[in-house]
Amino acid sequence: MKLKPYLLSVLLCLLFSTAFAQKGKHTFALSDSSFVLDGKPFVIISGEMHYPRVPREAWRQRMKMAKAMGLNTIGTYVFWNLHEPQKGKFDFSGNNDVAEFVKIAKEEGLWVILRPSPYVCAEWEFGGYPYWLQNEKGLVVRSKESQYLKEYQGYIKEVGKQLAPLQVNHGGNVLMVQIENEYGSFASDKEYLGINQKFFKEAGFDGLLYTCDPAADVEKGHLPGLLPAVNGLDDPAKIKPLVKGLHEGKGPFFIAEWYPAWFDWWGTPHHTVPAAKYTGKLDTVLSAGISINMYMFHGGTTRGFMNGANYKDSTPYEPQTSSYDYDAPLDEAGNATDKFMQFRTVIQKHLPKGTVLPAVPAAKPTIAIPSIEFKMGIRIADILPAAVKNASPLTFEDLQQDYGFVWYRTVLEGGKTGVLKLKDLRDYAVIMINGQPAGVLDRRLGQDSLSISLPAGKVKLDILVENLGRINFGKYLLENKKGITEKVLFAGSEVKNWEMYGLPMNTVAAIPFKSAFKADHTPALKKAVFTLDRVGDTYLDMSKWGKGTVWLNGHNLGRYWEVGPQQTLYIPAEWLKKGLNELVVAELLKPEENTLQSLQRPVLSVVKK
Repeated sequence: MKLKPYLLSVLLCLLFSTAFAQKGKHTFALSDSSFVLDGKPFVIISGEMHYPRVPREAWRQRMKMAKAMGLNTIGTYVFWNLHEPQKGKFDFSGNNDVAEFVKIAKEEGLWVILRPSPYVCAEWEFGGYPYWLQNEKGLVVRSKESQYLKEYQGYIKEVGKQLAPLQVNHGGNVLMVQIENEYGSFASDKEYLGINQKFFKEAGFDGLLYTCDPAADVEKGHLPGLLPAVNGLDDPAKIKPLVKGLHEGKGPFFIAEWYPAWFDWWGTPHHTVPAAKYTGKLDTVLSAGISINMYMFHGGTTRGFMNGANYKDSTPYEPQTSSYDYDAPLDEAGNATDKFMQFRTVIQKHLPKGTVLPAVPAAKPTIAIPSIEFKMGIRIADILPAAVKNASPLTFEDLQQDYGFVWYRTVLEGGKTGVLKLKDLRDYAVIMINGQPAGVLDRRLGQDSLSISLPAGKVKLDILVENLGRINFGKYLLENKKGITEKVLFAGSEVKNWEMYGLPMNTVAAIPFKSAFKADHTPALKKAVFTLDRVGDTYLDMSKWGKGTVWLNGHNLGRYWEVGPQQTLYIPAEWLKKGLNELVVAELLKPEENTLQSLQRPVLSVVKK
């Protein structure tokens, strides 16, 4: 009997799939209406979870929770500024070991969607770009500018060495790889997108590539020949014609980012959305056979100084909180929420008959620490490194510094009253005159000027500037330097002859703390040692403190700020120890505070004016 061509094609596909499966490999392809895994239609039910926002020790636990909700796939970005923090120096170790993250997902029976675009947005510092790109004269991110393309190509080749062997067509569990990220929201240069595709292929990403964009920008961000994925749209009647119109009249259909809630920024209310607003939409999408990636399934915590910021002409500068709880199905600590349980019920309906989901693990144990006393400390003014001198203020980038703080110092002629103006301040400044606090300036509030009165004689002016996070979205990606980025004026005259002291605070291990330390109202580092007889997740209550950063046993837990909405800092049990533990706080506004407690629940929704 002579087989019809299309039947012969299906038969060959099935035979080819079987051959691969026998060797431990899989096939993953597109049909006109669905993804095809090992020759069978496959609906991706994915949740976004970022490896740097979860302690490495907890990756596996979070993935088990993903399986328990019914997910079959995990999505993650890859962050350039984590992996090449300084030019030419790559790091894929520890919590940056993204290959191990992918391998653990495979062990837990999860596929992976990889998003290594050099730009990630993600409420992440500089949208994932390393700060040092701004020191390359003439370099323009997200463009065809030659220096940018050279650095980008070098980065993606290193990523390829780590992750290309883990693609499904090489025996791994990476189903698809995304090029660029919501590019249609930024520009529409198809030649640039084509260069992206070329770089990815040269780096070894020879499997299925795709693009993703918000619904309104899909056409601008789509590269012909690749699957266009849609963000933020969950109406099948709109998704299908949109995708078909760009993909030769075919599917499959993939919602690359589906938002069951939203992120927070300092000084505004915590975002929450009831699960009931989304369960029906999730059911409709899955009923239509549309694949989906929840952004976020689990947000975790943006630790260190790695949060980003939003800024548009129509809105103020908005640095994001360290908590990336996102009101996601899995909370910041990795516990199931009501949203998790309701989504699980919906997903269960759409799994093959007889599928039994793993039982949902109980909430993780928590502890409360009634009192932690700080008996050691030191003024930040007493740990300044060697000065860099210049007539005008230098930026973080001029000082080859990525994150943290820079201390600016000069001497003024006293006996005057006038306005001190920092042009352009990025982002937060504590002003001190002769070692005493004189005020603060906050970019969020549009503040760059302060009226001050100087005593007679020579007056020491100190300004401690904090980088609160580089902008991660929009046209101002190209204007992202930090510190005092132009000049300082006092009483209308430019202030010259500055000393700059870099304080990246990438470690606090060598700080020479003093016992019986007494604060003098200027920024200080405080240290406490406390003992535990058991460990568990807990939340530092920072509500009585002012503004700063906390380290536990050497791990930077992130920022706190009395303005809220986040009033607690999450401490994962994995980073606590039975016996002695060490806590260090860099406090900018209330260094006289000497005690802390921890709670068994987070406080993420208290805004203070």
